[in-house]
Amino acid sequence: MPKTDASTSRGASFVDDDTDEAFLRPASQGRSRSGPESRADRIAEKAVESVGDTGLTARDEQPFLRTRRRPPVRQGLLPGWTRNRWGKIGLLVAGLALAGGIVWVVLAVRNFLDNDPHFRIDTAASIQTVGNSQLTRDDLLSVFGADIGRNIFFIPLATRRAELERIPWVEHATVMRILPNQLRVAVRERTPIAFVRVGEQVKLVDAEGVILDMPPAMIAARHFSFPVVTGINPGDPLSVRTPRMKLYQRFIAEIDSGGQKVSSDLSEIDLSDPEDVRATLPAGASDMLLHFGDEKFLERYRTYQAHLAEWQQQYPHLAGVDLRYDTQVVLKMADGHAADSVPAPGPEPAASAPAPKSTEPANVRRHVLPVHKHPGATG
Repeated sequence: MPKTDASTSRGASFVDDDTDEAFLRPASQGRSRSGPESRADRIAEKAVESVGDTGLTARDEQPFLRTRRRPPVRQGLLPGWTRNRWGKIGLLVAGLALAGGIVWVVLAVRNFLDNDPHFRIDTAASIQTVGNSQLTRDDLLSVFGADIGRNIFFIPLATRRAELERIPWVEHATVMRILPNQLRVAVRERTPIAFVRVGEQVKLVDAEGVILDMPPAMIAARHFSFPVVTGINPGDPLSVRTPRMKLYQRFIAEIDSGGQKVSSDLSEIDLSDPEDVRATLPAGASDMLLHFGDEKFLERYRTYQAHLAEWQQQYPHLAGVDLRYDTQVVLKMADGHAADSVPAPGPEPAASAPAPKSTEPANVRRHVLPVHKHPGATG
């Protein structure tokens, strides 16, 4: 009996092992599904259907399930204790304290910069001036009179720059702070290119038509050598004066392009009519008024220069020459000294155009003569 029991016990053990192996072993195709094996197969098939096709072969497929990996949980910027009520209150108090500290530091720095005597403009010696040659240092410092004794950070630099550029001689100005207690003022002055007659006074004018005032003694000390320009009035806007000064510059540049420096002989240039530049220059014992028009300045001057001696010999009281026409000139005589009509040297020209409209006073006599350009003329 003990042996039988032992064998029976061993047989029961063998049966149990076979049952476990049947659960773990894949189901065969031709085998009927019943009992514990059919239940294990159904469990395995459901597991495969839930996981899906993984691309494995039938040999590699196993009825075991794999656990899915949990996604990582991101931690917030703030520590965990700030998520409750008291943590939020503490965080708010800390933020307010930090903001208050920053404001206090800013106010303290501002108060230091505003009241510290090291940042104060004590005297005019703390203001540097650069670039002034026609203006004196006092002319520039007159703009900063209210800033002496003021903190350097309270000086409005843009306002002072605008005030400097309102001085006629100043074309451009720059004002900057030099810590701890100095200012640097740099100016670019206007360059005069002519004298201008304003009423009974003679002043200077630059290329944009800005009229520059200077005492006569200083003008003499500077040794300026310019012709006097008329037709530039202070009451006219710069939109009128600037084009006339550009015409003046073009006239001077063209008439001097021949290398003779003719502009040094001109005593006066009238720009009242932009279509007729009128220049006065000495001719012997008197002055001669020449009408150049608005082009061919050098060519017309050479025509005048080539025939001047001949005209003066025939007309001793010659007062002016109108050179605006290419095929003729108009000789203007002083009152009481009329002249006969004498052709100028050269071949007979074609029919001449009518003489230009007179802009001279009634006491000037005019006479029309045909003229041809001399060999050296160009145009």
